Amino acid sequence: MARCFNHKLVLNFCNLLFLLCGTMLIVSGCYLYTDTRRILLSRLLAAPSERLSALPQPLLYYIALGLCVAGFVAVLAAVIGFWASCLHTYCFLSVYFLSVVVLLLAESVVCLAITLWPHCLGISLDETQMVKALQANYGIPGQEQFTNAMDLAQTRFGCCGMSGAINYDTSLWRLQEYGQRNWAVPLSCCVLENAPDRLSYLDPKPANESQCQSLERTSYERERYTESCLPHLDGWYREQYSVFLGASLVMGLVEFCVLLAIILSCTGIATQRATLASDTQHLRKRAKSRQVLVENLYEPEVELRDVGAGVRSMCLGSRHVSSEDFKELYVQPRDLYKQRHNTTFKPIASDYQTPMRSYLV
Repeated sequence: MARCFNHKLVLNFCNLLFLLCGTMLIVSGCYLYTDTRRILLSRLLAAPSERLSALPQPLLYYIALGLCVAGFVAVLAAVIGFWASCLHTYCFLSVYFLSVVVLLLAESVVCLAITLWPHCLGISLDETQMVKALQANYGIPGQEQFTNAMDLAQTRFGCCGMSGAINYDTSLWRLQEYGQRNWAVPLSCCVLENAPDRLSYLDPKPANESQCQSLERTSYERERYTESCLPHLDGWYREQYSVFLGASLVMGLVEFCVLLAIILSCTGIATQRATLASDTQHLRKRAKSRQVLVENLYEPEVELRDVGAGVRSMCLGSRHVSSEDFKELYVQPRDLYKQRHNTTFKPIASDYQTPMRSYLV
């Protein structure tokens, strides 16, 4: 069973899985980097945090870059793993082991932070804080990114405001008249004609602007979105979080398998070295025994004795050697004197060969 188990095959298989995971991380990071709508929408998740709001790009932008970097490191570590599998030495296996451990620890820390302490990263969907962020940032010069993100959320989810359209009544956008005076809500809160357009949030075109901006509920309830956006944002955040957590678990499982394969390879190296040392020692003992046997072959103290059952033994000094030990050393000479039936009376070439005799004392 031990001979059928190939440590190199297991390690190379785990390396291949690790390489594929690293490649998928790079592809996922590139895909996320090109998904501008998803990245822009993540700007709302960091709205309550002053540190994350001060970043020049939304949160998912940096996550996309992190995925690409992590994938590149994983691919590089997998290449080192293939190299270590070929060389099969403790040095390269140790470097590979440490690389995988560092990646596994980094992923574990990030997953635990997102799962247990999202507030430490500045991710919060508290209704009060989200409403304050909306009223302080929407439509304000210099906050175009937040404004576009809110317009995208309202056109995508069919909602208006964080907790309702009433959030805009006391917002800076309404009080300082950054929009038109007769607008009660932004145009992205209205039912749009160009809703199927992916960029409709940048240029919203209401189907009926006058009724949408009306102050009477009976007039605007069909032309304006009345749901709040916060539940939709929370569901979207949980969806992204589930995908990220699932990918992290798969990656962690593959990394754990790689670590186990490295440990098995190290034990395989130790076993091979022990087996090689044992075989070498056995061969040396056997060669030494043969050498002693040949040296004592012609000693005068050799005496043949009958052991029994047709087997004879020799007494070499103080030890007995069976005649079976000489099978590999003694070659029976050819009998040149036995009678041959030669009716042609022609000489046979084999009869003229020089006889070589070997005598056993």
